[in-house]
Parts: sequence; structure tokens; C-alpha cells
Amino acid sequence: MAKLLFFFIVIIIFFFISLPLSLSQSTAEESCNGIFLSYNYTSGHRLPPTLIPSDPSQQPYRFESNLAILNNGLRELKSWRVYVGFEHGEVLVSASHAVLDDGSLLPANVGNGTVFSGFPERDLKTAVETAGYLPQMRAQVQLVGTQFGVADPDVPLPSTITLANDGFSCPNPTKLNFWMHVCCTEDSRSNFTTGEDLQPLQNGDVTIMYDVIRSYETNYRAQVTISNHNPLDRLDNWKLSWEWKREEFIYAMKGAYPSVVDSTDCIFGKPGESYKDMDFSNALNCERRPTIIDLPPTMVNNSDLGMIPFCCRNGTILPPTMDQSKSVSVFQMQVFKMPTEFNRTQLIPPQNWKIRGEVNQDYQCAPPVRVSQSQFPNPSGLPSESTAIATWQVACNKTESKGAIPRCCVSFSAFFNDSVVPCNTCACGCKSSPSNTCSASAQALLLPSEALLVPFENRTRKATEFAKLQRRAMPNPLPCGDNCGVSINWHLFTDYDNGWTARITLFNWGETDFVDWFAALQFDKAVPGFQTMYSFNGSALPGVPANNTIFMQGKPGLNYILAEKDGKKPKKDPRVPGAQQSVLSFTKKTTPGIKVARGDGFPTKVFFNGEECSLPSILPSNAYRMSVATRFFGFLLAAVTLLFLQQ
Repeated sequence: MAKLLFFFIVIIIFFFISLPLSLSQSTAEESCNGIFLSYNYTSGHRLPPTLIPSDPSQQPYRFESNLAILNNGLRELKSWRVYVGFEHGEVLVSASHAVLDDGSLLPANVGNGTVFSGFPERDLKTAVETAGYLPQMRAQVQLVGTQFGVADPDVPLPSTITLANDGFSCPNPTKLNFWMHVCCTEDSRSNFTTGEDLQPLQNGDVTIMYDVIRSYETNYRAQVTISNHNPLDRLDNWKLSWEWKREEFIYAMKGAYPSVVDSTDCIFGKPGESYKDMDFSNALNCERRPTIIDLPPTMVNNSDLGMIPFCCRNGTILPPTMDQSKSVSVFQMQVFKMPTEFNRTQLIPPQNWKIRGEVNQDYQCAPPVRVSQSQFPNPSGLPSESTAIATWQVACNKTESKGAIPRCCVSFSAFFNDSVVPCNTCACGCKSSPSNTCSASAQALLLPSEALLVPFENRTRKATEFAKLQRRAMPNPLPCGDNCGVSINWHLFTDYDNGWTARITLFNWGETDFVDWFAALQFDKAVPGFQTMYSFNGSALPGVPANNTIFMQGKPGLNYILAEKDGKKPKKDPRVPGAQQSVLSFTKKTTPGIKVARGDGFPTKVFFNGEECSLPSILPSNAYRMSVATRFFGFLLAAVTLLFLQQ
């Protein structure tokens, strides 16, 4: 009887404690004439291991929370997105009715904040069009995860919550005990509208179109188009992945192929129960998260796997500035659905898209958004177009990895100085603990121009003799090499009243040839004066990023840089790099006041195959002019390099 009475008292106390909060939440919701967001911490407890009192800040705790989005406005909210400012090292384990906007899979570290997107229902209707039917007006996301350092009675609330959709303004949220809320309203300064049936096309370094081109009751055929829009970037050996949310599986493909062909998950999973008469030995992939790779060019005309326009290029997608027709990759696949989705109009795209290249940076992809149906030329050649049944777009942007190591470097030289400012020491990385034979911190030694033609390990004698000739001190130990596979020399060739010229030489010290290579140079002032490039195809790129970029590539038939090879006498001669060289000419008529020798004639950024190169920390000094002998070596460098190109 006493226990029953105690239990009854606890219920009454809890009711009176929660009643003011419920009234407050109800009042806040009703007073919001926009998008009402709320975050409610519901429960949590300590997790093992027990670190208190040794390090309370590292003690893990479970948390359970509810994120709610309510449309109290007059317009339908399409593709809702909400930012939650987690700040306690949170690791999110599950989230119902939502996905992470950056495509991350759960569990995921979200301690620096994250954006949620609705899935599978992404749109929130208004009270007017639903007669106040809350299930279509509201989205509720149940969150479960781990946070660190916040123990009872403190509550691990995020720093903020805000609507991430364009066209809305959100004030700072109101916090009350274990609950926080904010009312977001449409920004009158924005032209964004929320009531359109379809979303506008998004911008991205890479965009992926997911087109359903055939639809049947049990399966559909999809076409996936990967387009590169970044004028200075490329993808090599691209790998594309996504996550099926409804246990779909890939039965057949053309134009690309799964990296793993495996039907095990189908045979022993729900597909095997649903399709009892299907021969799964022909199914290509049943993984929840498949990885797709491109096919080699030899498969272009293969009737089973090829015959798809823009397919089969070994995973190479070039920038549109180089070749528009090679900036796209396309493949098709047959996707089977589960019985609960047996409907020709029940079409749901996969989520959590990821794409990356072999040597390129990763890309962060947003969730797919429904856009206007794509249109394709009629394959029969008739002057008509066919329309996709449904189209989704995924926009991906390149992410800059912290501490990323360059793969190329630049050296500077000029007609007025006899020294070459080489690539920086360890420009492309060094061992964490260099041996006593070289120093990772010593400044790179100035070089004579002919030293650029030999590998770093063969430059010691030339660098030492040059330092003695110039009466420069030699560090002990000597600096380590740059360890770059590609080095680029930028040489100011001439400077006269009406114009100036420069020479660029690209060296390949690696073991593989560079096919379809390209490079880009950015300047502060020089680009408006660019006239021509003699051995490469070169042009100034308008508006990239602000009319300050020169883009160059090899001419047809010469668009390759060979790998490093043995000298003519391997036992005696050092190895020889692959090389390409060209001269650029500039006028000063369109760049009045340009100071070429004082720095304006040197690039501020250099890119090779989309990778930003390391630049020297100093420029060649024009305090004194170089000797006749040094000029001879400069011309010798050009002559020898051209000789390499002819071999």
C-alpha cells in the first residue's frame, strides 16, 4: 500500500512539473506564424567505462532527444533542412525520419554541429491545405547518441537550432530547462519561394542526376549522370556510392559496374524471400551501400555492358574548360524493389551519396532533391526528345582536407638572376623523423638552372658547387628533397617596354605517364595582358575565379607527359624526367603599371590536374643581373628540355 501511494505521488509531481512546460511549448507553437523548431532532451544515463573522477570531460553518456519541425506558415516547406549545433562531442547513433545532409552514415561524429534533412518525407504542408492535419505539417526526429562530459542535473542541449533552408530568418533560440525552440520566418529580402512542386537545380563542383527512365511494378531502370562543373578540377578513377533505404538491389548495369559483384545479401535476405523464382546468380549487387566504378574504353561497344553515351572512360572526368564532352560520365542500372513498394509510381532515390577520385579530394554531397524531369535526345535520330519519368539531383562540393599534402611544386627563375628558387623543402611531405642525412626544416638551396634537369638525389654536387661560387653557407645536414611527383618551373624570359614573356616547363618525376594533363596559373594583375601560348593550347578563363586564371593543356597528339626514365647510359647518367615546355607572351597595354620583375610576373597559385601546387616562399631577386654563363645555362635548359620532348 505504501509503495502504491509513493508511485501515485511521483506521478502527480511529474504531472505538475511537466504541465508548465507543455503549456509553454503549446503557447510558443501557437504564437509562431512561420516554421517552428524545437529540440527536447528526453533522457540519458552514464555509459561505461567509468572515467570519473580521473577525467570527467571524457565520461560518455547516452542521450535521447526529439527534434521537431512544424510548418505554421502559409507556404509549403519543400525539402526541410535543420542545423543542430551539437557541442558536446556527440556521436549520433540513430535518427528517425531524417538523414545527415552531408551524406554521412550513422554512427557519425556530429560534435561540431550537423544538418538534418527529412527522409523519406521531406516536405511539410500547411494547416490551410491539410485542415490542420499535424502528421503532414510536422516532422519529428527521434535522436539517440552519445555525448561527453555533461552529467545530471546538467542537460546537454545544443548551442543552437536553426532552419537551413534558403529564404528564412531565425533568431536565437529560447532555452528552458531541457527544451529549446525558435520560430523562423520568411526573409522579406529573399526571392526564394517555398511553394513550388519541384526544386530548382542546385550548383555544385560535381552534380549527379538520378533519372528514372523506365518504371514497372517490381523494378525500374535508372540513368545516373555525373557532371563536373569545376573548371580547375578533375576526377580520376571515380568511385560512386550511395545507401539504399528500402532494401533495393541492382540486378543489371550498363556503362559502369559494381566494385563487388555479390548476391549473397539477396539470397539470404528479404529479396530472396520476396523473389522466390528469381535466379540471383545474375544479380550484380545486393549490398545496402554499393560502390560503382567506371568501365575501361574497351567496353564502349560491348552490347551487354556498354553502348551508353559518355560511358567507359576508366573513371576519368575532365573539367569542362578542357573538353565539355569528357566532363560527363553516364551509366544505367536496373533496380528491383521490395513488395511494399510494388507500384509504378512509388519511386524513391537512394540517399547518402559519396563520390571521390583516386588522387582527388573528397566531395561532400547533399541529399537528392526532386527537380524537373530531364530530357534526352531521341536515340533514333528523330527531332524529338524523351522525358524521364522522375529526376533527382545530388549536388556535391569539393572539401578541403586539413593538412593535405600537395603532389606538385613550383620553382621560380628569371632572366635577371642566375639562381633558381627551387621547390620548398618537403613541399610534398617528408618522413616524420628524417634521418641525419637531411634536414626537413632547412631552407632549400638555390640552384643553377641546369640542376632542374636531374633528380634531387643527383643535385648535391651541382648545388654545392653553386653555393661555393656564390659564397653561400651550406647547412649541415643538407635540406631534404621536395618529394613531389611533378615539378613546374616558371621562368621570366624577357621584360621590355610593351610586353614580356615567360617560359613554363613541367617535369614528371613519377613512374606513370600523365595523359590529358592540364595546368592553371593564377596572377594578381597579369592575365588581362595574356596574348598567346606557343606549344600548348592556352586561354584566359573568364570569371575563374575573378578573371585571373590562365588555363593550359597539351595540343592534340601531345597531351601527355611521359614518366621518368633511364638516361642514355643508365650506369652513368641520372634518370631523365618526362617534360613539356611552352613560352607565353604578354602585352602591357592592358595592364598599365604592372611590375613584372618585382612580383607581378610570377603566379600566385598554380594547379596541375586539379591539384594546387606548393609555391616557393621567396621570389628571385633582381638586385643584380645574371652573368653571360648563366644566360647560357638558361638557354641550355630550354634546348635540353625540347630535346626530351622530341624523343
